[in-house]
Amino acid sequence: MNSMLSRVRAAAQSMAISPGPADARIAIIDIGSNSVRLVVYDGPRRIPFILFNEKVMAGLGASLAATGRIEDEAMERGLRAVERFAQLCRDMKATQIRCVATAAVRDATNGPDFIARAAQMGVTVELLTGKQEAIGAAMGVLSGIPHADGIVGDLGGGSLELARIRGGVVHDTISLPLGVLRLPEIRNRGPRVLERQVAKMLSRAGWALEPGLPFYLVGGSWRALARFDMHLTNFPLPVVHQYEMPASRAEQLIRTLSHMDRVRIKEIPGLSGSRVNTLTDGAALLSVVVRQLQSANLVVSAYGLREGLLYEGLPADIRTHDPLLVAAEAEGEAQSRFREHGTRIERWIAPVFEKDAPDMRRIRHVACLLADVSWRANPDFRAERGVEIALHSNWVGITAPERAMLAQALHSHFGGGIATVPGLEQLASAAMLHRAALWGLAIRLAQRLSGGVERPLTHSRLSRDGDIIRLHIDAGHAALAGEVVERRLRNLAQAMGVKYRLVAEAA
Repeated sequence: MNSMLSRVRAAAQSMAISPGPADARIAIIDIGSNSVRLVVYDGPRRIPFILFNEKVMAGLGASLAATGRIEDEAMERGLRAVERFAQLCRDMKATQIRCVATAAVRDATNGPDFIARAAQMGVTVELLTGKQEAIGAAMGVLSGIPHADGIVGDLGGGSLELARIRGGVVHDTISLPLGVLRLPEIRNRGPRVLERQVAKMLSRAGWALEPGLPFYLVGGSWRALARFDMHLTNFPLPVVHQYEMPASRAEQLIRTLSHMDRVRIKEIPGLSGSRVNTLTDGAALLSVVVRQLQSANLVVSAYGLREGLLYEGLPADIRTHDPLLVAAEAEGEAQSRFREHGTRIERWIAPVFEKDAPDMRRIRHVACLLADVSWRANPDFRAERGVEIALHSNWVGITAPERAMLAQALHSHFGGGIATVPGLEQLASAAMLHRAALWGLAIRLAQRLSGGVERPLTHSRLSRDGDIIRLHIDAGHAALAGEVVERRLRNLAQAMGVKYRLVAEAA
């Protein structure tokens, strides 16, 4: 672990995509209404990886609706968590520690007592306003889904924050006292009370209605609801980030939950047992909110307040970097035999794929950055390793069909051939997967020709003229054109349905 961590740091420090110190370990202690959580981040500044993540279900907001206070037992449980987390931050040598509190501490009459006692432990608690919380959640969505355009809904234990995002900017925000810990009391008053209350709150806040926008789901309760839906629909990719559902799905989930035994629900893989009790209330609120907002569809974001706080603290130029490319570059550099080879491969194979749209070129670039990640694996399992990295790594800024294309490209590159990887056809079209397989064969050719180093690629190039692909090699490096290289060129040409030529360039 330490060896890999040091390699990722070293790679990140030299990356062109995300410059800046990579050894600035950052910790965030998030004191919410349901839980107190510590997350420690390390690695590239634009998209740091999670080094440590721990959650304590303190339940600070459990009695807030009834008493207006944090219960004594919850107070002690929360403070013990804060004390432990602060000690861990010091032992992990975090260079930046930020401790924030949201609705429960903000609204409780004894919230100031919690902050004062944390201060006695040496922990400064930053009390976020509802507006700050909404902006932070929205920034988190933009960090993980840079081109998001719609409404962010962050459901916590004590409140619901809404934010309009467009063009990489947070516009309108509101904070509503509709957290999952408050919902049972509201819903117990009658079947239509929640609907009327949400409508009244939106009207009083002057929220501008824009029908047809996506609604981005943030918060553990709504992510758990999405995992429940993934289980019901047998979705083949167990990754919740950017999972999509129609807006009407929330209403359907309410009916399904009402007829399903809790024991069966708790057995669903990946679904936290602590979230089971909030699923129905979360679905009820989601159904009401998207009906009132007239949302087009639901998109899940694994990123929220904590990632938003990190994103807000970045310089403007770093914010513009593509999180997927940054993460792939760090991963590729850390696991490759030779440094800075992926982008050179992408430029080398690009002339054969000039018709690729910009979003396709982006995934192709990612595949090139990851072109050496399987070299340590057993040769018989390198293709499988490529698929695993594409599908199951903690990428953001990538949809399920794009993950499938990346998996197919790496599978073909690492020797899996042109055939579609079983199961990927459930995520992407046959045409998309075939295109990705061609990328993989081209990368495979580049890696064999170059031996994994840059210089041979600078003395050779690919071109396509009609139905002929040509591999041009400088006369002084003609020895590069070996038997295996020609075979891989032929495989690429056959898969594309064209002819091939080897061309010796004049000195």
